Amino acid sequence: MRLSRRTRLASVALIAASSLVLAACGGGSDDKSEGGGGGSTDAVISVYGTNPQNPLIPTATNEVGGGDPIDNLFSGLVAYNTDGSVTNEVAESIEPNEDSTVWTVKLKSGKKFTDGTDVTADSFVKAWNYGANPANKQLNNYFFYPIKGTDEVGNTEEGADTVSGLKVVDPTSFTITLKESESDFPLRLGYSAYFPVPEAAYGPDGKITKAYGDAPIGNGPYKLTKTGWEKNKQISLEPNPDYDGIHKPKNGGLVFKFYNSTDAAYTDVQSGNLDVLDQVPPSALTTFETDSSVKAFNEPGSNFSSFTIPERLDHFGNDEEGKLRRAAISMATNRAEITEKIFNNTRTPASDFTSPVLDGWTKDVPGNEVLEFNADEAKAKWAEADKISKWSGKFELAYNNDGAGNKEFSEAMANQIKNTLGIDAAPKAYPTFDELRTVVTDRTIKTPFRTGWQADYPSMLNYLGPIYATGAGSNDGDYSNKEFDKLISQASSAQGDDRYKLITEAQSLLLTDLPALPLWYQNATAVTTTDLKDFVFNWKQKPDYYALTK
Repeated sequence: MRLSRRTRLASVALIAASSLVLAACGGGSDDKSEGGGGGSTDAVISVYGTNPQNPLIPTATNEVGGGDPIDNLFSGLVAYNTDGSVTNEVAESIEPNEDSTVWTVKLKSGKKFTDGTDVTADSFVKAWNYGANPANKQLNNYFFYPIKGTDEVGNTEEGADTVSGLKVVDPTSFTITLKESESDFPLRLGYSAYFPVPEAAYGPDGKITKAYGDAPIGNGPYKLTKTGWEKNKQISLEPNPDYDGIHKPKNGGLVFKFYNSTDAAYTDVQSGNLDVLDQVPPSALTTFETDSSVKAFNEPGSNFSSFTIPERLDHFGNDEEGKLRRAAISMATNRAEITEKIFNNTRTPASDFTSPVLDGWTKDVPGNEVLEFNADEAKAKWAEADKISKWSGKFELAYNNDGAGNKEFSEAMANQIKNTLGIDAAPKAYPTFDELRTVVTDRTIKTPFRTGWQADYPSMLNYLGPIYATGAGSNDGDYSNKEFDKLISQASSAQGDDRYKLITEAQSLLLTDLPALPLWYQNATAVTTTDLKDFVFNWKQKPDYYALTK
């Protein structure tokens, strides 16, 4: 399975982009999904979801809870196939000039939003300008950094409200001028930050309204039902009858249902009250593949798990003391023991910051010995840091309690650190993903915290720049290293072995600074009801929702 997936990914060019922060979910629901079985196109499929952190605005959403619904409510210029390859969707063509610094986009005719208005060039350009304007505080602004008229973190240049590199030519065409040549730039354009937004989204002040974010109008395979987003309960979607793209729904709709725990969700799959759970809880990892009440899926995946240590924390700055302490914490963590005893080997200890299913990946990144358990070296590094500034206090690991295995592995990791370094270390629970992400986003959290990455398309750069580049929208620890930024920028323009060499150099810098502690790569595991059909993991470890039937 690993080889076939890697073979598919190898055909896809690698590019820099942003991603969705891995989520767990909160709330609860006991409603059964509607619809019948037997492959009926009328069957409504219920799937495990997450109450979104933010309103459902494409440029404001960088976590799975909002990202999964948005990916079904909107369509971009291009769409990603199951294997990660790209097909034009709203775009008729995306053509470069001679040196690939200017791209001309022509739209297909007849494309409409679900309110009946046309999808135009301005639908894209205005939405991108909105996302890049720092006054709007959009989390996906980093996506716009390659475009002329933005700074290194994707914001419009000082004093400008719009991106100078975006020009509407006519209602069905526009141009994108880049800062430098990028021959594979169009491959990034299927990510949600680049989705179009209708004119109805904007209020009199030019801002996208909260009302729109709560009930967005899109142009994708699905649209919201009348009940739509029921906060902390579920989000209900129905097929968009006017959609004619490559992800045309084969079912009667989707319901993203929210639970207090993955254990409760697993029980609902067993009883037929939930059709799809795409993360198996630790309590079921040793039994789910032999459980006759469910269909089980387990294969190598692209998700990456980590713990982020913000540089603003005392004793953990980007200096000699901070680097020593980060390395000590990393080497005090026995990843192999946790992945075996808690996750039943459905995780693989990390040896870098990306994913082994990606083309160009190597386990031989210089400096990655810091990710191996070494109690003696961990103690020595901690003692060396104490000579610079004596440690006192408690080392806490924050996690959201509604995600599969978070409690168990955070407790185990804290115990390992405590026993190895002889310090006071303990887990710190936040009841829901929303609550954890809120304090992470507003920078009020005062401890290290659980993080993760679900790729938007298969690229090692996708796991690096959006999370660790200076000022990037998902740079939760506020890490900054200008040499790293330079290497990522160079890799974005390079091809083949040259690109991989630059990526390896960038990762070596991360292994020295350790803005986050890589933990493990997560297998794609899932269970469905026995009557569910056509389940398949796509390249980013999510179901192809549109294809699900019963």
